[in-house]
Amino acid sequence: MLALIALIVAIYMLVKNNSEEYNKIVLSQRQASYDSRTIPFRRGDIMDRNGTVLATSQKVYNLILDPKVIHSGEGDRYVEPTIQALVSYFSYDEGELRTLIKEKADKSYVKYKKELSYDEKSGFEEYIKNQNATYVKKGEKARVRGIWFEDEYKRMYPYGSLACNVIGFSSADGSVGTGGVEQYYNETLMGINGREYGYLDNDTKLKSVLKEPTDGETVVTTINTNIQMSLEKYLNEWQNDDVGSKVAGAIVMDPKTGEILAMGSTNQFDLNNPRELDESKYTNSDLMELGRKEAVGVYKRQNPDAEKISVDEVGKYFSEDEILSFGKQVAWNQVWRNVVISDTYEPGSTAKSITLAAALEERAITPSTTFNCEGFIALSDGIHTWRIRCHNHNGDGIIDAQTGLMRSCNVYLMNTAFALGAENFVKYQHIFGFGEKTGIDLPAEADTSTLVYPAEGLGRTTLATNSFGQNYNVTMVQMAAAYCSIVNGGNYYKPHVVKQILNGNGTVIQDVKPEILRTTCSKSTSDFLREALYQTVEGGTGTKAKIQGYHVGGKTGTAEKIPRSAKNYLVSFIGFAPVEDPQIVVYVIVDTPNLVGEAQATASFAIFIERKIMNDALQFLNIPPVSDTDPEDSINKKLSNSSEGISNEAMGEQVTTGSDAENEGGESETAETDEEGNAIVRTQAPPVTDEVISGDDEGFEIPDAVPNSGEETGEAEEAED
Repeated sequence: MLALIALIVAIYMLVKNNSEEYNKIVLSQRQASYDSRTIPFRRGDIMDRNGTVLATSQKVYNLILDPKVIHSGEGDRYVEPTIQALVSYFSYDEGELRTLIKEKADKSYVKYKKELSYDEKSGFEEYIKNQNATYVKKGEKARVRGIWFEDEYKRMYPYGSLACNVIGFSSADGSVGTGGVEQYYNETLMGINGREYGYLDNDTKLKSVLKEPTDGETVVTTINTNIQMSLEKYLNEWQNDDVGSKVAGAIVMDPKTGEILAMGSTNQFDLNNPRELDESKYTNSDLMELGRKEAVGVYKRQNPDAEKISVDEVGKYFSEDEILSFGKQVAWNQVWRNVVISDTYEPGSTAKSITLAAALEERAITPSTTFNCEGFIALSDGIHTWRIRCHNHNGDGIIDAQTGLMRSCNVYLMNTAFALGAENFVKYQHIFGFGEKTGIDLPAEADTSTLVYPAEGLGRTTLATNSFGQNYNVTMVQMAAAYCSIVNGGNYYKPHVVKQILNGNGTVIQDVKPEILRTTCSKSTSDFLREALYQTVEGGTGTKAKIQGYHVGGKTGTAEKIPRSAKNYLVSFIGFAPVEDPQIVVYVIVDTPNLVGEAQATASFAIFIERKIMNDALQFLNIPPVSDTDPEDSINKKLSNSSEGISNEAMGEQVTTGSDAENEGGESETAETDEEGNAIVRTQAPPVTDEVISGDDEGFEIPDAVPNSGEETGEAEEAED
């Protein structure tokens, strides 16, 4: 009895002195037994202007194993049923499961499989329920235990590569966007994770707290999916079925708002698999070569004070796997690059409209001002004498402003620039956005501030070549925005790709209104240029851009790339319609067609692409024609001939030098039919579409430089990401 009393006293004192500590242990064990988990947010959708979903987040499920629970049953009564359930339902490897569960026996969280669908999850949960019910019915203690599912979201792009440069892509967890809208609007698209956890109240009762996640907001872009599809279709036809080129790009804008309706290039990738490279274009040896070049720069960045290493020496400092990794990163950056906003180039004759606009605004010339074109102008920079000629070697004679633009006369534009003067010329370059960032809501816009001349650096020779778009660099989005202001009455709108922001309920919480940044020219200048550009298509260098039923205006461009001696060209065409009330601007560039020398130098390559994009866009936008359209060139006709609206139509005639109708001074045969349907063959002089400013005649050339271009070798200047 005394011993029992002593024991009770001892237990009492033990509890009295240590009760708080023991309570903490017990309560913490109870709290730990309650699952605490993160509830992921859903990244916001990206849609086109009509509500078509271009990027979305689909809920998926990760299969989680809890080996600690699986081994908790007496005599491992949960192990076999659980393994067999996984093997039977999912056909998982039994040996792998046994090894994993054994090695991780003390773990409560093992992510075994990722991104299971809802059907797989719900089907397996029903399977487990039935299996356990069977065990109960048989009176067995075996159970399937220690398996649960974790929610997650997977970013999906329903249209694959469509508008890849505009949309961009995000990381697996939806927290980081790369490129396009995904990157620029990352904070808008992101949400905030929720959390579920338990706690003990004052009465030591276990309570549950659920903090719901805040989903990301939806971004509505200005993109028209139908126009975007047409744009990419015709670029791909050019690249894969026709002559092809180093790269080609196109942009479609609304000149009244600055909205981008479509944008793309021949650099395309699958948004669902952005790191998958085309093995025919990027072989292992190609990647190693890219990697070795990149490794030189990596070494220099890591060792800024060390002596520079050569490409042949990189193997001493980096493993083959590291070099290959560098090469893949370079290749990815090349593929992901948005040509339309990140690459710069000499624009060529499309810039002539800007020169004329500036001269008209400053009254340096009037529409009736004439200059005599004798085929060339001789200039000297004090060191070298340059004989810069017009593409019409025989000269255009005495012509006025409209004819100068229609014929794309370099001599007329050079004289116009001389009358305007260097200061005013540079002033209007900046007014029209050259040398300035447009501020478009996409990442990695090129900085061209050092790629145009300051007034004090613009000598007579460079002023002459700048007048027709050589010896300075622009981006596609700069040129498209400038032309929008030319044809809309003089208002320069900030280009943008996002129209609205919606909350989770679909309510508009932000409207992105068109923003006029400045006035570039007067309405009278705009009216004159709109008519002159219309006449350029009707009877000048851009006649192949005509579209039956519509009045189209536009300007060709042929820029000789650096080094001039290589005879490589970037050709382009920018068009707008309808001339009476412009509602769409389409700009296409073709960089270095896959031909040799001056065979590249025809703007027709770009015109063929632009005309098809423009024709489709006019119909998609329901813009009424002014006369009968071509029934064979309608959207409905094309769609009826193809089950998915995809046409196998060839890009068009291939233009080569020497014999083709596109060459200056040549002749072409055009087939017509009489009232009875018999063919009538006539021979006629072709429209001029070439604007070659150099040739075989010795002494005719232009300076081989762009300001601050360093060791420029003809490749497009790159923007820093």
